[in-house]
Amino acid sequence: MLYHALLLLHLLAVVAWVGGMFFAHFCLRPAAVEVLEPPARLPLMLAALRRFLGAMSVAVPLVVLTGLALFMPVGFGNAPVGWHVMLTLGLVMAGVYAFIHLVLLPRLRTYCAASAWPLAAQALNAIRRLVALNLALGVLAIAAVVWMR
Repeated sequence: MLYHALLLLHLLAVVAWVGGMFFAHFCLRPAAVEVLEPPARLPLMLAALRRFLGAMSVAVPLVVLTGLALFMPVGFGNAPVGWHVMLTLGLVMAGVYAFIHLVLLPRLRTYCAASAWPLAAQALNAIRRLVALNLALGVLAIAAVVWMR
């Protein structure tokens, strides 16, 4: 019963994290670029990212903690190679998330508050690139656990 609860929490948090990155990267940002000028687009993206990254401040630790809780009973030596790949990629992703949330988001907030649109655009572009990286790593982590059993 505990195993299934941990697995459910793990998967729900992964879906929120990876699905949210997919939505932000492939749907929200392109639509905002299409219909809004920077003085409107950048604050919108800041507001959306603040909400998303705030929610991920629960989901990301939940992914890591439930993943470790599921990993430990099996043991590192007995775990399939895909689990090791998933763990490694997940920890890298958590580090990228932390950098976005703790460094780049405050920078974006500061530039938007100052109406420094070119600097805000640079900060948002850095976030966009790292979200794309994390999305790719997330897909690789999922693929690893499915294919490398």
